[in-house]
Parts: sequence; structure tokens; C-alpha cells
Amino acid sequence: MDQRVLSRFEQPDEVRTFPLGRFEVLHIGDLTIGRATYEPGWRWSEHVGRELGQTSCSVEHVGMVVSGRNLVTMDDGTSFEMGPGDLFAIGPGHDSEVIGDEPYVSLHFVGASTYANREPEAHRIPVEERKPAGVKGRYLHPEEHGQPRAKGIKMPAAADRAVPKAPRA
Repeated sequence: MDQRVLSRFEQPDEVRTFPLGRFEVLHIGDLTIGRATYEPGWRWSEHVGRELGQTSCSVEHVGMVVSGRNLVTMDDGTSFEMGPGDLFAIGPGHDSEVIGDEPYVSLHFVGASTYANREPEAHRIPVEERKPAGVKGRYLHPEEHGQPRAKGIKMPAAADRAVPKAPRA
């Protein structure tokens, strides 16, 4: 039987609100997708980070700008501007602010499960639930999830995990 699921941001599964903004979340299959809406004057470090006790966003984002303009400043001081139609991939360690007089709206395909989430344990990532018991709550890159290095998973060296090639006939 063919299964189909239709979702709309007009009826989100979850809404995370903060001053001058909101982040609507949809869970569809194993994906968590978010829609960010920020009013003019919104700045991550002031309107989200302050409540979380952070000066820099530690979430990786992959998404697309729907409307408005945003300035992203990385922790190393480099910055770039995003506008309608831009696709983006932004690593952890950045601040963000709306520029201009128009609200900024973007869709987030990576990072939505943890972004501005005050209760991360209440919204476990589905892949985390499928991990073997010995690696649950551990990460390949724990720093990117705001976790200490001790929560890292050690990967075998490349030579140890290489798949042997079949002999030639």
C-alpha cells in the first residue's frame, strides 16, 4: 500500500517562540523541517542565544531563504548576506541578524530538530533511537552539538574500514 503524508506549516507539529521571531517545526518521515520567521531588528545572539546562555549559534543549518534578508557573521569575523532564493549551508559558530525592513523567512532542512529547542531531550532525533545501546547519546562530532569531546565516537582508521576490492578475473 502506498503511504503519503502531507504537512503544512500552517499546522506545525511544534512552535518555538522567542522575541521578534518564531520557528515552526514539522516532523515528516524521519525528517524534521523548520520554518524560521524573524521580524526586522531580530538578532540571534540577543533574541535566542541570550536565553540559552550562548553568544554563538552551535547548530549547523542547511536551508533556503524564502523572503527578506539576513546577515550571517561567523565566529572568525567573516560575514555574508542571504536573500530570497539563496540556498545555504552554515556551520556551527555564527550569529545572524535580519537586515532591512522586511521580515526574514527561511526553511531549514538540517538543524531544525535542535535549533532554539529549550527541551532537546523531549525531541529525540529518530536516528538516535535506532543507534545501538553503546553509542546512544554519543556523536561523531560532539562539539557541533554543544557536547564535550568525551561524548565522541571514535571511528576506525580509514585502512581498518576499507572494503577490499574483488580480485580481477
